[in-house]
Amino acid sequence: MSFASFNLDPRLQRGISDLGFTQPTPIQNDGIPPALAGRDLLACAMTGSGKTAAFLVPILQRLLMQPSRGTTRALILAPTRELASQIVDHFNDLARHTPLKAAAVYGGVGMEPQTRAFKRGVDVLVACPGRLLDHFQYPYASLKGLQILVLDEADRMLDMGFLPDIRRVLNHLPPVAQTLLFSATLPRPIVTLSRQLLQNPANIDIERPSSPATGVRQEILPVPQGLKRALLIHLLERGEIENALVFTRTKHRANRLAEFLNDHGVDCERIHGNRSQAQRTRALNGFKSGRYRILVATDVAARGIDIEALSHVINFDVPNLPEDYIHRVGRTARAGMTGEALTFVAPLERNELNAIERAVGKRLPKRTVDGFDYQAKPTDRLEIPRGQRIAALRARRAEERARARAKAQRKAKNQSSRTVKSRPAAGKASASRPAAAVGPHAPKRRSSDGSHRPAPAAPKRRRRRRRGRPNR
Repeated sequence: MSFASFNLDPRLQRGISDLGFTQPTPIQNDGIPPALAGRDLLACAMTGSGKTAAFLVPILQRLLMQPSRGTTRALILAPTRELASQIVDHFNDLARHTPLKAAAVYGGVGMEPQTRAFKRGVDVLVACPGRLLDHFQYPYASLKGLQILVLDEADRMLDMGFLPDIRRVLNHLPPVAQTLLFSATLPRPIVTLSRQLLQNPANIDIERPSSPATGVRQEILPVPQGLKRALLIHLLERGEIENALVFTRTKHRANRLAEFLNDHGVDCERIHGNRSQAQRTRALNGFKSGRYRILVATDVAARGIDIEALSHVINFDVPNLPEDYIHRVGRTARAGMTGEALTFVAPLERNELNAIERAVGKRLPKRTVDGFDYQAKPTDRLEIPRGQRIAALRARRAEERARARAKAQRKAKNQSSRTVKSRPAAGKASASRPAAAVGPHAPKRRSSDGSHRPAPAAPKRRRRRRRGRPNR
């Protein structure tokens, strides 16, 4: 079956052809027909399977068949900024020959452009739940004409704690004609949510066990924890890795690893939740353009990183959850391409590895790297222990508070000394200048016409009469 068999609008078909798409992927082949028929959809789609087009193509076709400008008719919820931006980019590629427009709504950037998109009634909104709730406080974000709702990467939104936000978003939305739910895994809360949202849905691959995309060659590299950095440098120096997305467990480890790689001459950047949106966008664009050979990331940024011809994904730290492993390695071998996923496993990470192997249903091959000294002693630790980091942070904050108190005391002392200097001493004014006489014996003053006039007498003070009491 080809895309031409879907009987799509010629303008949409032209955009698909411009992207070089001829044969739909399995998720597209199974998901597009029922979605075009208007049915709800529950799809268990692995990362890199082409699921974005599986819901964008039906949305575009429906909007083109029922033109209505100035009304937002489709809302796509995504867990991360990167994924929201990627969906909008994909939409723009498919809709390049149509008048349809899309806009992204996420945090970390100003709200004014997003507000204009709401007021303009852009055709499709792609939003993260938190920022969408910020907009729902205002009347311009009513979305009264909404027809289609899509939840993409629903399991990741669950992992990030967005499920309560999703329910609040749903309370703000009008009844919709069609709901599409895509998830790489189907944990119980997502199944419960799907039963509440979907009506007689078409189920796609919901019985399929979670597994990485086909075309990913997976390998386990056992290595002591202290030698992981040295092993990564060794692989990069051998030229085995053209470019790689390297995942760490924490933001602190991502920062330290990126600094280490840059110090060793590897063009590297990092992306995680503590980086501003501008920094994340700049790092991702630099990696896509080839400016950076390595991009170090955390699991928060794993969703939405869509990079063509990514040769390697490296799990520098074994993920705690098998689902995170599936999403990580799914960054390579996208849309039918091939790639490699290497996982560095320290002795204390064997339990996490066993859980991953149970999830994917097979033993992953292990190998040792030729020419690498596994007996070498690490020079220093990658990550400062948490207790030491907390103690250092407390000491730094105590020092900052002490400096602030000393500064406040100096400022108060300077102000008091200036006040004392500006105030005249008691009796000093009367000694330097006698008080002027008042009354009939006051000295006469010369006026402008030369005549002498007595100084005016001081005004008499009147006693204030109290209401209800006679004067005494």
